[in-house]
Amino acid sequence: MLDYYIWTIGCQMNKAESREIVDCLDSVGYREVASFGEADLVVLNTCVVRQSAENKILGMLGLMQGYKRDYPEAVLAVTGCFAGSDFADLKKRFPHVDLFFKPGDYRELISWLKERPVSAGAPKNELPCHLCRSVDKTDSSFRRYVSVIQGCNQFCSYCIIPYRRGRERSRPLEEIVCEIVSLVEHGTREVILLGQNIGAYGHDLPERPHLAELLERLSGIENLFRIRFLTNHPKDVDGRLIEAVASLDKVCKHLEMPAQAGDDIILKSMKRGYTVKQYRELVRVIRKRVPGISLSTDVIVGFPGESDEQFGCTLALLEELKFDVVHVAGYSPRHGTVADSKYDDDVPKEIKKKRLNMVEALQAEVAAAINSQLMGKTMKVLVEGKKKEKWYGRTGTDKLVFFPDNDSVDYCGRMMNIEITRTSPWALQGAVESD
Repeated sequence: MLDYYIWTIGCQMNKAESREIVDCLDSVGYREVASFGEADLVVLNTCVVRQSAENKILGMLGLMQGYKRDYPEAVLAVTGCFAGSDFADLKKRFPHVDLFFKPGDYRELISWLKERPVSAGAPKNELPCHLCRSVDKTDSSFRRYVSVIQGCNQFCSYCIIPYRRGRERSRPLEEIVCEIVSLVEHGTREVILLGQNIGAYGHDLPERPHLAELLERLSGIENLFRIRFLTNHPKDVDGRLIEAVASLDKVCKHLEMPAQAGDDIILKSMKRGYTVKQYRELVRVIRKRVPGISLSTDVIVGFPGESDEQFGCTLALLEELKFDVVHVAGYSPRHGTVADSKYDDDVPKEIKKKRLNMVEALQAEVAAAINSQLMGKTMKVLVEGKKKEKWYGRTGTDKLVFFPDNDSVDYCGRMMNIEITRTSPWALQGAVESD
């Protein structure tokens, strides 16, 4: 039996893709181990959305170079956004890497493993392709990520993703439905549909299915409790999608919809394709049609040229719209993007940090006020697991909830009614509702 280790950093898409690689390898008898030092095959699943992530990858590749020197029979494969550029250049820079393959291109890994067994003891079974892989029946994950579209056509000026993952490529609707039916048969109760720009799902397929159509099909799967999807570019959140969120019971009342900035000049420089007024109106329409929906957003502070006044507009927008969650990051130039070639990274690091801290402080106040309204209410929580003697799970509006352990009951995978007894900006505490 061959052992493998997968190292993953980055977004939920990377986590989903690593899970799919695990499924492929497990199905033919490979065994996952806890560290690369125990593995015959090491796969690095990478992210380069920020310089800090790329620095971690370079550090890991340096570490693996030493490991390969000591153990040349070990096999190293690299995927993810770091491997989405020129392979010839990457192979020159990192000759100790045996295989680079593009994110989501599992067939390339499969073909390579067929042609070159990792060792003489490698399984002789043919590895299943990504489109017909089996699901490990021992998998106890009740919450699974499922990639439905790869790539992005938006080319926001600061973003490297379209250059690394390519143009939008949707998976066929029936293929996704079949995969999720199989996952549910083996215990999955919630699926999170993923795409760099998930609202564009289906635009490139001959039948041109809408994301709402996929949500409708998945809602008919028995024993699937919840459906989530992310991330949404505001321009693709249309009336049909809003109606699906409003009317389909299994679709969670939660949307992630990055605003990125609260100033029109900055948004234009970012090439986001909408104005602050249009974004504000979209939020109004969503909240009117789906009362009680939770909204999350992303914000970049310190974009080239951002003045104190322009940052103030972003802060004012966040205070006005009152999001449940705000993911904030300081601008990080990425080589090869429009912003990197066209604009100077002229906002000092200390100013970026100050602005980031201001957003976080504001959001802590906003989230605390939103969550405090849930005190004493009973909420349905899909239980995911246990941490430090407490069970945890999420509500349909993506609120993280903890409640005390009961040694006689295993709550994993169950939908529980939890009465909220304490709130904070980041999580809720509660107790199982008494009969």
